[in-house]
Amino acid sequence: MYDKWEELENSIINCNKCKLCNKRKNIVFGTGKKDADLMFIGEGPGADEDIQGIPFVGKAGKLMNMAFDGLGINRDEVYIANIVKCRPPGNRNPEEDEAEACLNYLRNQVMLVKPKIIVLLGSVALKNILGKEYGITGARGNWIEKKGILYMPTWHPAALLRDENKKIEFWKDLKLVKEKMQTM
Repeated sequence: MYDKWEELENSIINCNKCKLCNKRKNIVFGTGKKDADLMFIGEGPGADEDIQGIPFVGKAGKLMNMAFDGLGINRDEVYIANIVKCRPPGNRNPEEDEAEACLNYLRNQVMLVKPKIIVLLGSVALKNILGKEYGITGARGNWIEKKGILYMPTWHPAALLRDENKKIEFWKDLKLVKEKMQTM
């Protein structure tokens, strides 16, 4: 584990711990305020993210930004990362060995950010952070506390693009997060 951001970021530059490194254009490390009280974790970069090297800049990211704007959450004041740092082919879910190869980078990011709340975006983030026993449908919208951090599992913004009905639940979940942040 690294105590400084620069050391952590340098440690991943030439990462080849899994096969996702073979076709990546960019490592998508993370973005935002490096000491944020609020952190968002998704599953992995898509095509737009792979090109730009920034998480959540494609269609799903634009939808998430609209929710942020509507709720008064400043994207520059949160930290955003993913389970894996390289794009899985065809935007498939990361395989278990790929996620495992990247988890120490993410753990180190969480250690450095020291967030009070982490929003887990989708099933992949939920299962890799809190455990395989969790399902997104049952856990979504419910606070879970572990090791002094509050977790809010919710739908991944990409799921909202496939199912419009999930937008209301996503909004409600982020509203709960916003309200909790105001009381901390």
